Amino acid sequence: MSWPIVTLGALAAPHKGSITDGPFGSNLARQHYRDSGPRVVRLQNIGDGVFIDNPAHIDHEHFTTLRRHEVIAGDLLVASLGEVLPRACLMPAGLGPAIVKADCIRVRLRDDVDPRWVNYSLQRPATRKWAEGRRHGVGRPRLGLKGIREIPIPLPSLRDQRRFVEILEDHLSHLDAGQASLRNADVRMNGLVASRINSLLDTADGQEVALGTLAQSVRNGIFVSRASTEPTGVPILRIGAVRPLALNLSDLRYSGRGASDLMASDALLDPGDLLFTRYNGNPRFVGASAVVDRRLLPLTYPDKLIRVRVDQARAIPEFVCYATNFGRGRRQIDAKLKTSAGQVGISGGELKTISIGIPRLEIQQGVVDRVQKILDARSRLKSGLEKSLSRSEDLRRAVLSSAFEGKLTGRSADQEVIESVADVQR
Repeated sequence: MSWPIVTLGALAAPHKGSITDGPFGSNLARQHYRDSGPRVVRLQNIGDGVFIDNPAHIDHEHFTTLRRHEVIAGDLLVASLGEVLPRACLMPAGLGPAIVKADCIRVRLRDDVDPRWVNYSLQRPATRKWAEGRRHGVGRPRLGLKGIREIPIPLPSLRDQRRFVEILEDHLSHLDAGQASLRNADVRMNGLVASRINSLLDTADGQEVALGTLAQSVRNGIFVSRASTEPTGVPILRIGAVRPLALNLSDLRYSGRGASDLMASDALLDPGDLLFTRYNGNPRFVGASAVVDRRLLPLTYPDKLIRVRVDQARAIPEFVCYATNFGRGRRQIDAKLKTSAGQVGISGGELKTISIGIPRLEIQQGVVDRVQKILDARSRLKSGLEKSLSRSEDLRRAVLSSAFEGKLTGRSADQEVIESVADVQR
């Protein structure tokens, strides 16, 4: 089916400021954030087709100075920065007054356009392929405001837009149900793993010892204003490299400093070091820790991470890692988290006060061995879940392509898609 193609910019409402990005620089800085008040829509709120409710706030007085960046329910929100471009969602109702932040584009659409149609159009494979040849930037792909204005959108009549959206959402609801089932299975699996690890830690029955007493050193990482993507100096971890029990080494930068220089500053990592996340917008990741192994050493770490080097004559690093990510150790960390300017943090001094039960080394090793078997089993199951989710994403792309080619008719006429979705759910 052949529909006219128009640009996203042409679909904006016919008034000044219908397309705008957020304030830059000192107009919206860390000191402006508050614990409550009008919302700030950031990149992390813009999911691929859905709004992610991860709140940040400013006060009403500052909000009034930034009204030209205001966003209301039904506005299209487009991320200009990220691996998936264009990434967009619709602003939901009920969030109250809000503005967009830098790198978030707000588009207020014409009355004769269904916002849902435009939102789905930005998710279709043809649009993603179009954007691939126009995004720029090394390491942080960007599609600027000019490029976003030029995104091509197929435009049937408003009646047909609404009709095809209804059919499309009928099909996507099956996919969404299948994906929700898979994600719930993942959540249940993680809950069972956590419960089993908690049980193993409880039965270990060790003497209570403060983490600071076990540590030979507790040290923040180095400050690098802009780590390089070019291989200059010792590799440095990204701020988000640490997750509970997992260290992501797939996206390294380079510090620009040599190994001897970093060694003199006690900034190199050793096998068995524990790395804790010091700051993050998500409290679940703050205080999360992982153990450094021998991969890619020498390696250094940024100042948003904390290195704890335990005395391995008294404690096995993996055991300490489990004891701080789960059970009473994690609850103590949660109680010490502090929020400032939308960021949650914990200090090295606070980590030192966390007490964990430390049994004899042979009992620790037994716990480590059992936990590793549990984690290996989880990894195998997770691989199967991820393959099913990947297949469902392939189906989603196929459905979107069909919708924007005018080929989706109704549920009964597309039984093959439904059967494929049902297969994913099983």
